[in-house]
Amino acid sequence: MGVGTVWVKDETGRLGLPAFKILGASWALWRMLTEEAGSHPPSASWDGLLELARRIGPRRLVTATDGNHGRGVARLASMLGWPCTVFVPLGTAPARIRRHRIGGGGGRGGRWRLRPSRPTGRRGPRRSDPAALLLSDTSWPGYEEVPVWVTEGYRTIFAELDEQLEDAGGDAPDLLVVQIGVGSLAAAAIEHYRGRVRLAGVEPIDAACVLASLRAGRIVNVPGPHRSLMAGLNCGTPSRTAWPLLRSHLDAVVAIGDEWLAPAIRWLGEAGIEAGETGAAGLAGLTALLGSDRARTVLDVGPDTSVVVLCTEGVTDPDGRRRLLGDEDDGESPDDDFGRPPGGDPALGDP
Repeated sequence: MGVGTVWVKDETGRLGLPAFKILGASWALWRMLTEEAGSHPPSASWDGLLELARRIGPRRLVTATDGNHGRGVARLASMLGWPCTVFVPLGTAPARIRRHRIGGGGGRGGRWRLRPSRPTGRRGPRRSDPAALLLSDTSWPGYEEVPVWVTEGYRTIFAELDEQLEDAGGDAPDLLVVQIGVGSLAAAAIEHYRGRVRLAGVEPIDAACVLASLRAGRIVNVPGPHRSLMAGLNCGTPSRTAWPLLRSHLDAVVAIGDEWLAPAIRWLGEAGIEAGETGAAGLAGLTALLGSDRARTVLDVGPDTSVVVLCTEGVTDPDGRRRLLGDEDDGESPDDDFGRPPGGDPALGDP
């Protein structure tokens, strides 16, 4: 690839889930419950969260998801023995729905509801539930504090990354490539690394809401349908709380089609990482960036550059992954595919 090293931060096995999202959900819930409990909050730990849950009593957790956030919330509810409702988009892959059920179906007293989102725009259960806690990772006017806490929880990844690179004898990264959905993970990366590491974001080409917003200079919506196999990144509008960081501190954004994913999945497989499509998007985006002279110049990439990509998700849709790889997955090295996937050039943007 013409760089010094490429490191992969593997998030395919976080707390028994194939993605990192429970980090944000658990930290945000701890913050929500400490505010409700008032004075003398317990420690910011799992034992502290259990103490708060016992003190406050069972609550229903409610969220909406098109990726792994809902699964993280469901698992968290299951671990606490609380009920949970997860709204999913119409057309969500059956395998993803089954895994949400596995994530939240067990545990003491875990009652479950899974609903498709209503196209009329109505939100939430039909009857109001005053004990419910809405735990969303995206924001809208009047709902902005909790998504900030979700982003704070994601910073765990980058604190770990610093420690792991040091333990492995690696240098601090020069470039970090991060997946963008609504932008919460990218915002966490910016908060941790701004001014020290160059930062590039990756989006699906038909859900490139951050790239479109950067070009417009304001938040814009990219209407669906968003059909990428990178389901966790199929988001049409950036988070309002993440947007100021994304606008000011991303060095580049690349939007890619699904055809960039297969070589990246194979490379990760050769390294012993079973990545899903969203998880492989970081390496796929790096491939697209490094195939562009313009991007290499903007990001100051050279033969000694140290790069980190995030593998944010394991296999959550096996059928979709098999369709993507098809009969071409013959076990041979994908080196010849570098920078030249079928389907044309990526969309590039540098703020």
